[in-house]
Amino acid sequence: MLSLVLVCMIFSAYFYVEAFKWGMNARRWAAAGLLLGPAVLPMFSISRHIHWRNAVGYNNLFVAA
Repeated sequence: MLSLVLVCMIFSAYFYVEAFKWGMNARRWAAAGLLLGPAVLPMFSISRHIHWRNAVGYNNLFVAA
């Protein structure tokens, strides 16, 4: 039980930092990570991709160096 709480807290911190870096709502993702743990990871990655696409656009070329 303690390990489950520890894993959820680690993922909460991870989602908070990553959402803050990408300009997303960090508190919302931290709360989702605290409640659901690693199960939120697919939803977070899709949301991050959608956020990036809205910022860059769909018809623009982006080359990461």
